[in-house]
Amino acid sequence: MDKLAVPHNRVALVTGAGSGIGRATALALLADGWQVVLSGRRVALLEDSIALAGSDAGRAVAIAADVTDAGSVAALFAAIESRFGRLDLLFNNAGVSAPAVPIDELPLEHWHAVVDTNLTGVFLCLQQAFGLMKRQSPRGGRIINNGSISATTPRPLSIAYTATKHAVSGLTKTAALDGRAFDIAVGQIDIGNAATDMTERMAGGVLQAAGSTRVEARMDVRHAAEAVVHMASLPLSANVLFMNVMATTMPFVGRG
Repeated sequence: MDKLAVPHNRVALVTGAGSGIGRATALALLADGWQVVLSGRRVALLEDSIALAGSDAGRAVAIAADVTDAGSVAALFAAIESRFGRLDLLFNNAGVSAPAVPIDELPLEHWHAVVDTNLTGVFLCLQQAFGLMKRQSPRGGRIINNGSISATTPRPLSIAYTATKHAVSGLTKTAALDGRAFDIAVGQIDIGNAATDMTERMAGGVLQAAGSTRVEARMDVRHAAEAVVHMASLPLSANVLFMNVMATTMPFVGRG
C-alpha cells in the first residue's frame, strides 16, 4: 500500500493466507492498519507471510486450521473470539483446483477435494462468521468471498473448480440477503489471472475455448489485494456485492 495507515482495532481473518492472493491480502490489510489473523493448514507458510509484513507483523497472528473440517473451523473462530472478542472482516479465500483433464477422466477424489475446500470450506467459515458477528457488540461485520472469473465463465477442462465457484456466487447472494437483519455485509471478488503460483501455467500457454493454446496476461497480485482492502474499507451501510478485477488483456470478455 502506498499510503501510511494508522493502526485501528478492526480485526480481519484471511483463510489460505500462506501463499498467493491470501498472503498478498493479509499483507495489504496489515499495511492498512488492520489486526489480521492468518489461517491455513501449514503454520510455517503463515509465519513466512507474517515475516514479510515488516513493522506491521506485530498486528498479525497465525492460527492453523483446515477449512474442510468443521471442528477445525469452529476452533479457529473460538480462538479469534477468545483473543479479540470480535471479528470485523472475513476474507473467505482458501481454495484449490483440480487437474485440467476431460470430465470423464477426473477422479472422484479430486472432485471431492475441490468441493470440500472451495464450497463446504467457504460455507463453514461463513457459518461461523455469521454466528460471531451476530453475537458480538457492536454486532455486524463484513464477509468477502473469493470467487473467480470461473464463477461467471468456465475454462475448458475445469468442471470441479468452475462448479464450486458458481456455487460460491449462490452462497454470496443468499448470505448477503440473510445478513441484512444483523448488519452483516457479504460480497464477492472475482479475480482473473493474478500472478501467483496457481496461475504460473498461464505464462506458458493454456487451452482456450476454441481449441487453441495461448499465453495469457497476468496482473500483479497486489492489485487483487488492494481491491479487497477497498471493499473492506466501506461502511456497513454500503456493500460491493460483486467485483471483477482482472488482467486487462486476458481472454475473458468476448469470443474465444
